[in-house]
Amino acid sequence: MFQGAAALSLDAKGRLTVPSRHRDALLENDSPPNLVVTAHPDGCLLLYPAKAWAPIRARVMGFPALDSRFSVWKRLLVGFAEEVEIDAAWRVLISPELRNFAKLDKPVMLVGQGSHFEIWSKDTWEKQLQQLTAQTELPPGMEDFAL
Repeated sequence: MFQGAAALSLDAKGRLTVPSRHRDALLENDSPPNLVVTAHPDGCLLLYPAKAWAPIRARVMGFPALDSRFSVWKRLLVGFAEEVEIDAAWRVLISPELRNFAKLDKPVMLVGQGSHFEIWSKDTWEKQLQQLTAQTELPPGMEDFAL
């Protein structure tokens, strides 16, 4: 389970270092950990353990090929997907194409989402938080949700 947010910095080569608190969970999935990074329509990146990504990829690949409503999702999720390795220093290289898509600069946020992480540019993440806190209505299905 990946949870929590961490402020990180990309190095000059576009690598981010996985925080030590998440390393054991990544090793549970695979040793050495195999990861997949892809684009998300909200402008962030998704970082999945390869085993968790496999069923999602299979489902996306099952989308109807000639339906443009599905093709755009396939292009985004599968078209940008890249298998990445963690080096000995627990760094993950984010390709220039994915960094450009998510507008990643040096400061980034790594946000746990249970089965995977989101990687946000710090500026885009702060805008997301402002939008979230400005919302006053709960989405459908959350009417009975309590903390």
